[in-house]
Amino acid sequence: MTAPALVILAHGSRDPRSAATVHSMVDSLHKMRGDLRMEAAFLDHCPPSPYQVFDKLVAEGVEEIVLLPLLLSAAYHARVDVPAVVDGARGRYPDLRIIASDPLGYDDSLLDVLDRRMRAELKDGRVRELDALVLACAGSSDAQANAAITRLARLWGQRHKLPVTAAFTTAASPSPAEAVLQWRLEGRRHVAVGSFFLAPGQLPDRARDTARKAGAVAVSRPLGASAEVARLVLLRYGVAGLDLLNLAAPAPRPVLLRPDLGRTA
Repeated sequence: MTAPALVILAHGSRDPRSAATVHSMVDSLHKMRGDLRMEAAFLDHCPPSPYQVFDKLVAEGVEEIVLLPLLLSAAYHARVDVPAVVDGARGRYPDLRIIASDPLGYDDSLLDVLDRRMRAELKDGRVRELDALVLACAGSSDAQANAAITRLARLWGQRHKLPVTAAFTTAASPSPAEAVLQWRLEGRRHVAVGSFFLAPGQLPDRARDTARKAGAVAVSRPLGASAEVARLVLLRYGVAGLDLLNLAAPAPRPVLLRPDLGRTA
């Protein structure tokens, strides 16, 4: 049985560094699972669109697809845009079996990547002391998504025995700059900001620049391609692949019980 094709669906950005990072992630996955048919697609701002990728795969004879949202948050894009893409594909390709996996989410394994990026930044900046942390992410109008990043920030602070604030570049507060300023007002002069973004782009740049102006001694680079991200992608793919198999399985036939013909009054 051929494994379903994997389509990694990223948000997309006008910044070419973002798409380059996504394609680098796909290349890393190819090295881990060369047997899988994989493609990258983007919701907006840059090609290819998911339907361009679906057209290509269907033309090749692919019959099953797992669509994996390369998103850290299970907010609007995961709840609205991704299901709309799946519904559109089912209407456009009646014989195609397609399912969306869960997004990457705020998995604590990504803190290992964040720590590596932060150590590299501290080394480059010759920063030897920290007394507070800020975890910067995109932010959402979804309170549950923001609460999830706050919980992850707490875990990150516990790892390093440092106080930490979750900060958001859009839709929620505090911003990264506000979080840095608040720590400095409390007397903490060595504040580092972790960039909890998958790829470079406008929002990570804004978080970096404003946090630096507010006095951050270090701002890490976005997570980017890593073994941890790749393993998380394959985990989400595996679970969704099993769900797709269950959807394709025929429903069990009902068992009809015969009356007891030998029964007497």
